[in-house]
Amino acid sequence: MPIDKATVALPGIEQPVDLYTLHQPDGIRARILTLGGAVMTLEVPDGEGRAVDVVLGFDEPAGYLDNAPFLGALIGRYGNRIARGQLPVGDRVFQLAKNDGANHLHGGPGGFHTVPWTVTAASDGAEPRLALRHVSRDGEEGYPGTVEVDAVYTLTRERALRVDYTARTDRPTVVNLTQHSYFNLAGHAGGSILDHHLRLSASRFLPIDPHGIPTGPPRAVRGTPFDFLAPAPIGARIAADDEQLRHGSGYDHCFAVDGWDGSLRTIAEVLEPESGRRMVVRSTEPGVQLYVGNHLGGVAGKRGARYAARTGFCLEAQRFPDSPNRPEFPSARLQPGETYRQTTEYVFPPG
Repeated sequence: MPIDKATVALPGIEQPVDLYTLHQPDGIRARILTLGGAVMTLEVPDGEGRAVDVVLGFDEPAGYLDNAPFLGALIGRYGNRIARGQLPVGDRVFQLAKNDGANHLHGGPGGFHTVPWTVTAASDGAEPRLALRHVSRDGEEGYPGTVEVDAVYTLTRERALRVDYTARTDRPTVVNLTQHSYFNLAGHAGGSILDHHLRLSASRFLPIDPHGIPTGPPRAVRGTPFDFLAPAPIGARIAADDEQLRHGSGYDHCFAVDGWDGSLRTIAEVLEPESGRRMVVRSTEPGVQLYVGNHLGGVAGKRGARYAARTGFCLEAQRFPDSPNRPEFPSARLQPGETYRQTTEYVFPPG
């Protein structure tokens, strides 16, 4: 099916912003905005063919001008937190923008989620794809080096929305890209996600301080509320008397993927029991941040919906938070002549 395109002018944005719609004949449809590379809608059928939009978002492109919760957006130059905004690269420490208390979060206030990406290709056919590019200049949000980033969305025949990332730099720097869609498999206005059943391919998670910064090496999930090795409702243990849950106001933690070797592998599976709709997340990354929308707090969303706390969950495939300050963590360094690569797939198996 063809790719549909609409163009809108937004205040404060010099270049026009485009909205592309990718279709598959089985009813899966994705609408992607070049502003922030955001997934505005992702319609997925259940086992009886009833399609619902499973990502939280805004009705109009203008809603993404002030996207404080990062709904649907591409995140960079560094997803997650860097302590005190201090980025060591070589023999220098660069001061990044602080936008999460004393820390740097998701690339800063002017991160990749705020910029209009350039379309480099849009093709239909059996697997429609949309290729986006952003050139992040040296010094942007405090980062060293000019980095050219490409993100390619593909709607595959296997009922997956795939994102392939590549990046190159002209100076030593760090890159850690991720996708920040909030999912609710009952529909974007489906209410609490605490009854969704989650399985994570992770026997360890990163403990954090009250500001979301890792405090040490990954810790075993066994015997803790963070054990999703077997499927369990997200809300089954979220109210437990646990210091880590208090620090994250619920789940807002990075899990270390078991057996990580850089290959594309299943890192998470989610089931919404009432509809039977399932999602499988596959990625090449060593970590996945589970965030269950603890701080959404009534965001005005699509078609009059109000997104209260814990009405959407994120599974953000990534390098570990604060890895530039933790040499024992998988590295996010990128050197001139190297190419950063990352692939994540959100697969919706037929019911």
